Amino acid sequence: MSRVSYVNGRYYPHKEVNVHVEDRGYQFADGVYEVILVKNRLLVDEIPHFDRLERSLEAIEIACPMKRQALKMVLEEVIDRNKFKDGLVYIQITRGVARRDHGFPKTSKPTLVITARPLKIADKSTENKGAKVITLPDIRWKRCDIKSVSLLPNVLGKQAARTAGAQEAWQYDEEGFITEGTSTNAWILDHHDNLITRYLDQAILSGVTRLTVINLAENEGIKVVERPFSIDDVKNCKEAFFTSSTSFLTPVTQIDDTVIGDGSPGEFTKKLLLSYMNYINERPQNELMR
Repeated sequence: MSRVSYVNGRYYPHKEVNVHVEDRGYQFADGVYEVILVKNRLLVDEIPHFDRLERSLEAIEIACPMKRQALKMVLEEVIDRNKFKDGLVYIQITRGVARRDHGFPKTSKPTLVITARPLKIADKSTENKGAKVITLPDIRWKRCDIKSVSLLPNVLGKQAARTAGAQEAWQYDEEGFITEGTSTNAWILDHHDNLITRYLDQAILSGVTRLTVINLAENEGIKVVERPFSIDDVKNCKEAFFTSSTSFLTPVTQIDDTVIGDGSPGEFTKKLLLSYMNYINERPQNELMR
């Protein structure tokens, strides 16, 4: 069946969706977005996703176009109209339509676009064979904690990975420490069985799946350490993986020309992936909204 999307109060067949040529999201990437996993027609980790959306909007001084509960109702209607059980919903909010000028317009109404698509979650199972990752300099702006629609550096990094036959690129800062992937958070397991991921600062996005995995790891008795780690740390680690709402936990079995471990997904990673799959399948059916 044809997809259905939402734009500024109306539902449209996806192929008929349009936004104005002077929308500031198109002109200046003046907007933010959020992607939420849907499992069994329910939003996964909706509260931290809404929290992050509101933080991003506040950081760039855009008013949220509707209350949280109303936004949830629209998301549920989009899911219902698209008639899928498992999938993703994409929320994009821009500053709206205004005459082209770099400064904020005196008056503008935010543009809200919501799209959805199905996702084969079975493909994310423990049968994942692992991914190759390349490394490259982090050329992004200095507020990566804002989930901005300005993603050109990420696009270039992802394309560099694909050109190299890899699934992801891990970016490193001026000091040689990994920040994050082009669309994922980066993790390693050292030889003392410490699970390491970079601490939250303006250099990385506060991944919702990242937070969930930290909680799951601690529940499994795995020590989580939030600190920077280098490319050499990755090449000498015991295991590695990356996380996001769309990739879940994807084992990393090669970085640049270095094979990690024996070249297959590690036991800790597989254990955490199983815990995450159980989490999204067995979580409470209704997460309370704030």
